[in-house]
Amino acid sequence: MYDLIIIGGGPGGLTAGIYAQRAMLKTLLVEKLALGGQIAVSDVIENYPGFPSISGPGLMEKFEEHAKGTGLEVKYAEVESVTTDGDEKVLSTSEGELRAKAVIVSTGAKPSRINVPGELELTGKGVSYCATCDAPFYRGQEVVLIGGGDTAVKEAVYLSKIASKVTLIHRRDALRAEKILQEKALNTENIEILWSHVLKEITGDKLVTGVVIEDLKAGAEKEIATEGVFIFVGTNPSAISIDVEKDKSGFIIANQNMETSVKGIYAIGDARNTPLKQVATAVGDGAIAAFKAEEYISE
Repeated sequence: MYDLIIIGGGPGGLTAGIYAQRAMLKTLLVEKLALGGQIAVSDVIENYPGFPSISGPGLMEKFEEHAKGTGLEVKYAEVESVTTDGDEKVLSTSEGELRAKAVIVSTGAKPSRINVPGELELTGKGVSYCATCDAPFYRGQEVVLIGGGDTAVKEAVYLSKIASKVTLIHRRDALRAEKILQEKALNTENIEILWSHVLKEITGDKLVTGVVIEDLKAGAEKEIATEGVFIFVGTNPSAISIDVEKDKSGFIIANQNMETSVKGIYAIGDARNTPLKQVATAVGDGAIAAFKAEEYISE
């Protein structure tokens, strides 16, 4: 029986673990794959205070080292569901049942699919959702990227350093990314932006050979030859069965204290309906959740 179980080992979860250990709570962090979360596969982070420029793996290595240095216990298992049994929270996992007085959900989110023909069939065969993971396969080649938000534009700039050309396809006539990221992309010679275009199909048999796109203004379609398609069109919450209030997209609704609709269950980082999905905000969420969980357990 634990005081607190944290589900997910990203920036928010590790921060919560550090604060919980300092509060002398008997704490367990449960992670499905590896500590670090999505940010661990980001090439460069330039907006985390104290580190003007650092790699995602480099930053998360420091988080992990700090958390484990406090004596935080980590268990690798997949959490399937969280239920309530009186004052106890019951976690059903791939490694058996776990119980705690309080739970912090830090399960993050996963990339959204566009669901066009060829996308699912060619995922891992030229279709990618992680530039840092797969960019080296396309060194000196022309690639296509779909999206217009922060992640899409940031990854386009990263890809431009490896690929010979990046064609960014965006359904609107203006990017949604931070101005500083837009400026970088617009001033990068080998990034071409096709405004008001949408992806209709990814072509290829065993490997990607091209994409079919539509010009929304002209109503005409054309095919672009490419062996690499990178998709960045948003995220969906990672699946976990838990009976708390969620928004229409499935993100957990939590208040400013990270409290959900169920007492003793907290949600932080990308798992909750936050207006900003960043390492800095996840860290703040984790600190608040651990503090409020300690208050709840003490009561």
